Amino acid sequence: MASYDIDGENNLHYVHHPAADGGVTFVSFNALTGDTAMWEAPIGEALRQAGHGVLAFNFRGQQGSAFAPGAALTPDLIVEDAGALLAHMAPERPVFVGLSIGGLFAAQVHLAGRAGTEAIGLVLINTLRKDGARLRWINDAVVRAAEVGGLELFRDLYVPLLFAEPWLSENRGGFLKAPAYAPIDPAGGPYNLLKHSGAADWDLPYEELNLPVLVMTGLEDHVFLDPKAVAELSARMPDARRLDFDAGHLLPAEDPAAVTAALLDFAAGLSITI
Repeated sequence: MASYDIDGENNLHYVHHPAADGGVTFVSFNALTGDTAMWEAPIGEALRQAGHGVLAFNFRGQQGSAFAPGAALTPDLIVEDAGALLAHMAPERPVFVGLSIGGLFAAQVHLAGRAGTEAIGLVLINTLRKDGARLRWINDAVVRAAEVGGLELFRDLYVPLLFAEPWLSENRGGFLKAPAYAPIDPAGGPYNLLKHSGAADWDLPYEELNLPVLVMTGLEDHVFLDPKAVAELSARMPDARRLDFDAGHLLPAEDPAAVTAALLDFAAGLSITI
């Protein structure tokens, strides 16, 4: 475990393993409710064994990453923090991998063009979506569910819509167990992140993503997936290819072997073309 100190009160927990000669460094951007554990075994371990580096970090407010009392953990702040960490770490041949809204943050860091923070490849896992009444309703409902019954209620309500049938069959016993729900801590990091997530700007200049992009889509995501939006936004990127899965929203948790294989194949293509 390592920590990047921002200003004494704020820091970012991260895990870093440098790449071997010729390897890329996969830089992982979490979903709002994720953490570095999702990117470690078995995904990170397999990537390292193949000679690649990994850099995974938690946003302020996620596990192990501190934030000053009263700080607003906005999407803009997350992008600023990620850029600062990357400039500090200077990973070799970085490939940004973003899950859900983390893909938006990854793309924004790359587009910002800050010295040392541009990627050679970008992987968007269930990221592509367009702002509108439906997305805003979902965001507000997630926050409201957490306010009423914490993350336990949020998970019990949304997990059946976010995962595919096989995963749900295997993991059903871990849910709907709380004898009573309790509201989320309003001073805690998870609520702070959820509360401010609605301010995210999804209107990216996709035409300016002039790097190889892999768009990974879980077809069993029944919350965020809009097939028309994915097709439209993918087509706006100059060098994007798509890979669809019979799985849901949280692909690294649901099918880590398939995600690992896709990342290794993507990296092999970068070695040929770059």
